[in-house]
Amino acid sequence: MKEKEIRKFRLPRVGQRIIRSVTAVAFCFVVYYIRNKKGIPFYSALAVLQCIQPYQDSMAEVARKRVTGTLVGAFWGLVVILIQLYMFQGALLDHFMGYMLISLFTGVVIYSTVVVNCKNTAYFSCVVFLSITVMHMTDASPFLFVFNRVLDTLIGVGIALAVNSVHLPREKKTDILFVSGIDETILNLDDRMSDYSRVELNRLIETGAKFTVSSNRTPATIRESLPGIHLELPVIAMDGAVLYDLNENSYLMKYQMSGAQAQTISDFLDSRGIHYFTNCVVDDLLVIYYDPLLSEIHRKVYDRRRKSPYRNYVQKTQPVYENVVYLYLIDEKEKTEKLYRELMKQPWNSEFRVALHDSVKHKGYANIKIYQKDATRENMLQNLQALLNAEKVVTFGSVEGKYDVYVKDADKDVMVKMLKKIYEPLRILKNAE
Repeated sequence: MKEKEIRKFRLPRVGQRIIRSVTAVAFCFVVYYIRNKKGIPFYSALAVLQCIQPYQDSMAEVARKRVTGTLVGAFWGLVVILIQLYMFQGALLDHFMGYMLISLFTGVVIYSTVVVNCKNTAYFSCVVFLSITVMHMTDASPFLFVFNRVLDTLIGVGIALAVNSVHLPREKKTDILFVSGIDETILNLDDRMSDYSRVELNRLIETGAKFTVSSNRTPATIRESLPGIHLELPVIAMDGAVLYDLNENSYLMKYQMSGAQAQTISDFLDSRGIHYFTNCVVDDLLVIYYDPLLSEIHRKVYDRRRKSPYRNYVQKTQPVYENVVYLYLIDEKEKTEKLYRELMKQPWNSEFRVALHDSVKHKGYANIKIYQKDATRENMLQNLQALLNAEKVVTFGSVEGKYDVYVKDADKDVMVKMLKKIYEPLRILKNAE
């Protein structure tokens, strides 16, 4: 318990975004001095802080919004200046009607962003417009301020793009397929992923790393457990029973029981009055057939999982023997272990792979999953390697001796750090070797 409490209070590491933001802001002031202190570096620094993003795509999008918003706001700010100074000869400056005019043009600014199909820049446009018309209308040279306001923003955006694009020289190992477990490998003991791992993993995938995951979870729970991770390659799910494309919502490969095998195992469980969930893949849909929910534990499992749009629960009205990927059953640990021992004594058990695990969600309970014998992560990984024509595979996991890279402590971002080290080693270090 104490170790868990200490882990919760561990300070997060300083990420690249912080370092790059500090560097970029410093450059804004350097440019300010190079320009002989012309302009207002405050606006350059604001643009920098808005544009520095974890990913190149998001940074480019924010930069585009910032520039567009600045131009729209500056244009209408200039129009209001002309109206105030030349149409009304400055009579409305710091006057109630002058502020009403500014209020009216705030709507014009917002409407303009809609007309030019960039309404997501409305906020930036209004900030620029109001900074010109409210804060600097009475300046000695408001026209010069408009010019400097635009220039300062462009300087900040340019610095942000430059700083965020600078990287140490690294070699990309795009010929390696990287496959990681999820539990206690990417996710820590609290079933969470650090912000560092999320940002860095997405960056590596974005730059070409062939990365995916292998888990005993269903595709639905893989989605739920890795929110915000942009997995582009198919994932190995259901403990190797299926290969699933998260982007196309499609099962690319699957190890299913034959009708005879499904009947054999179902008849065995039915004869003993055991209730279970039958997981089937039908036309790219996961359909889970269930017996009447007589026990509290089965109802809890059903209530927790049925809300997912990627699971389709159907109560059984007759035996199900077609398209069966695996059977899932859960009960008190002692009963489940007894059933497991009985299963392993059956003459037909060599046709199946039976996995027994303690329940993570339900203390004191254990579950059994029954697959077709060839449904293993190792077999599905070979299929994936052949599908992608990958020359080499590197695996990450929390079981020592079973994987290429052993992840002892997921709280220390070991998986992502090792992935980065293998995928993009520094060219300087390689040349030194």
